[in-house]
Amino acid sequence: MLNDTQCKQAKPGEKAFKLSDEKSLYLVVSPLGAKYWRFDYRYAGKRKTLALGVYPEISLKAARQKRDEARRLLDAGTDPAEARRVEKIARKVAAATSFEAVAREWHEKKRHEWVDTYAAKVLTSLEQDLFPTLGRRPVTEISSAELLAVLRKIEARGALETLKRVRQRANDIFLHAIATGCAENNPAAGLHKAVKTAPVTHRPALYPADLREFFIRLDAVRVSRMIKNAVRLLVLTFLRPGELRGARWAEIDLQAGVWVVPAERDRSRGLVGMKMKELHTVSLSSQAVDVLKELHEITGNRDLVFPNRNDPRRPMSDGTVNSALRAMGYAGDEVTGSGFRATATGALLELGWRPEVIDRQLAHRERKEVFGAYSHQAEYLAERRKMMQQWADWLDQVKSGANVVPIRGHAA
Repeated sequence: MLNDTQCKQAKPGEKAFKLSDEKSLYLVVSPLGAKYWRFDYRYAGKRKTLALGVYPEISLKAARQKRDEARRLLDAGTDPAEARRVEKIARKVAAATSFEAVAREWHEKKRHEWVDTYAAKVLTSLEQDLFPTLGRRPVTEISSAELLAVLRKIEARGALETLKRVRQRANDIFLHAIATGCAENNPAAGLHKAVKTAPVTHRPALYPADLREFFIRLDAVRVSRMIKNAVRLLVLTFLRPGELRGARWAEIDLQAGVWVVPAERDRSRGLVGMKMKELHTVSLSSQAVDVLKELHEITGNRDLVFPNRNDPRRPMSDGTVNSALRAMGYAGDEVTGSGFRATATGALLELGWRPEVIDRQLAHRERKEVFGAYSHQAEYLAERRKMMQQWADWLDQVKSGANVVPIRGHAA
């Protein structure tokens, strides 16, 4: 039998040699001085050798334990080498179906549908909030209680909006795992009932009574004509900032006064289509057409209405409009690019326009199925055209300081 001193003091020779222990365990000493544990055995009538590791990382005691484990497998009729091969495959499969591996696969699939900045935010969120705890866990072994514990930590720090997004992303990842055969259950299902929800907040928006001051500041701010006109169009069209930024000249008919925004645009170029994934017709007032004609003088030779100055194939950055608003002296809790939709809603309701007509121009989902089918066929186009023109005319009166129909309420 070997002892630790013999193993430690064994010196290399011109050829490799063996130092035998018992029960077919031995230490191979190579000419370069490396020492390897080996175990010889017979299985199905064939002589085989099993590698048990390198000395001194694997001590004599540990090598004997590995040999004894192999002998127990042999007694049970299992080839130790085959058992090791199966275990190695299982580890690879487990690594490939770890939560992090599945999540990154999901992200890669979805990334082409998102703008680059949003894709980066999603990945950072996964790396910060989910991977540290769940990343190495097999996706099939994660329980609802385990995922809930992760969500509770986010809840404890009061980040309820982050909590909502992380929960939704975890849900999407597990649905992807089920769809690809990596899992059978979704532990995220129903967890929204077990955590706090963020209070409903509206986008910061101006009161209609503040619009005259807004236009004075817009005329005075030192930003490019293109950016000023982007802000003007947000006010005049009710589009969301992302929908506006991705505008292409091919979508706009200046003569007819119509802008047809597609459900989808080329996201590989950072172009965002309609949020609700449905084609949307914007009735352009004469004032909106004038703004677009001025823009056409600037970017009409391009594909995009608002091209990025560094890469004209991509739109201006998603923070451009809000940066202009900050330059105008408005804080982030006063107004954002999305807030003009709320301002317009409040004003138009006060001016007597029907909610369903306003909703359709805002490209909201229908609130009531009873008139959903009708509105999608007729889309209130005639009323919307009149409404958009009245809105633009009303804004002109506001800008001029004329007495206009009083708006009593706040921005909706």
